[in-house]
Amino acid sequence: MKSYQKSGNLFERAKLYIPGGVNSPVRACRSVGTDPLFIEKALGSKLIDADGNEYVDYIGSWGPMILGHSHPSVISAIEQVLKRGTSFGAPVDLEVEIAEMIINAVPAIEKVRMVNSGTEATMSAIRVARGVTGRNTIVKFDGCYHGHADSFLVAAGSGVATLGIAGSPGVPEAVIQHTMSLPYNDIETFASVMDKSGDAIAAVIVEPVAGNMGLVPPAKGFLESLRKETAKHGSLLIFDEVMTGFRVSSGGAQKLYNIEPDMSCFGKIVGGGLPVGAYGGRKDIMSQVAPEGPVYQAGTLSGNPLAMAAGIATLREIGKPGFYEALEKSSARLANGLEQAAVNAGAKAVVNRVGSMVGIFLTDQPVKNFNDAKTSDLDKFAAYYRKMLERGIYLAPSQFESLFVSAAHSDQDIDDTVSAAESVLKELSAS
Repeated sequence: MKSYQKSGNLFERAKLYIPGGVNSPVRACRSVGTDPLFIEKALGSKLIDADGNEYVDYIGSWGPMILGHSHPSVISAIEQVLKRGTSFGAPVDLEVEIAEMIINAVPAIEKVRMVNSGTEATMSAIRVARGVTGRNTIVKFDGCYHGHADSFLVAAGSGVATLGIAGSPGVPEAVIQHTMSLPYNDIETFASVMDKSGDAIAAVIVEPVAGNMGLVPPAKGFLESLRKETAKHGSLLIFDEVMTGFRVSSGGAQKLYNIEPDMSCFGKIVGGGLPVGAYGGRKDIMSQVAPEGPVYQAGTLSGNPLAMAAGIATLREIGKPGFYEALEKSSARLANGLEQAAVNAGAKAVVNRVGSMVGIFLTDQPVKNFNDAKTSDLDKFAAYYRKMLERGIYLAPSQFESLFVSAAHSDQDIDDTVSAAESVLKELSAS
């Protein structure tokens, strides 16, 4: 049995000074019936906690570590820029370089603004959409999480779903009334709402591949219907690619599915593991952002040199020939292995995958939306999480999160994970 004494002691101290002992709610691990581990260091596909226990990591800092932890190119880039300074509150050459890289990779983006988080990116995008269209209403989808801005905490996934919170206290009714949340992948309901209210809708925002209710791919025709209906009614289509951007393909989900949204939001990978976000779109839309236009958005640390350097180094590495092909192979090995492990164990489980994002649901029915995801056995998932952790596999502490495969995961890492999963699922099926 592993010892978690140092992590336990740190958590007790943390609870004295930090709400819940954590700086982001899911980290508290309440839904899986355990306390969080405090991480000492990370390298490649591995994490090492404060007690010296080693784990194969499938969180990857919730997505950005597509190269694995402490990649030499990223570390070197940060070290070189660190010698120049950490933040200037003024333009730097690196901002221009990463903007060019993003625009060259994503056809739907002609101009981009760097910010400090995914929440800032999505919050800013809807402000721009409202400013451009002169409308107030935003449409989102049940189980999609777009950060913790007031407008988005209606039927949200991720931590909100994990903690069983219905929206959030502190969000004014006047804000909520301008947000509509519809079932993900329901083409008919969406078309009906647009026919009825489309002329009042400023924007439709969606995770093109849902990663915050577990991993749920878009149904055939769903993204196409969003593009068709928004164009018809003069609403903007916003893709939240904070997770999927540069992960499911070099140009994100929009390139994978050949859909061009009006605006796109990025984060995670474009910061190489440092705090970052970005939003962009067509020139006529982005020209409305201050100082070029009247829609105000600002940030002291936006475009800071450390995050820009880490992002540039990451985008260079993933742009090398064969990168995504190798990542696809590893990701398929994991997803197929988990699927077979469930069959061998006689367990009820559904495995979804898009690129290097994978979801396993402990249910016996296909998972196509948030209601399907909620049929999963949450008590059994909590036991699954704890038993996998004991076997050295570090998973997201929630049924409603995705797993992320990195270029650092070896075949041995994946085979060990699959073997552990089969053993655990057999135990749970027998209990």
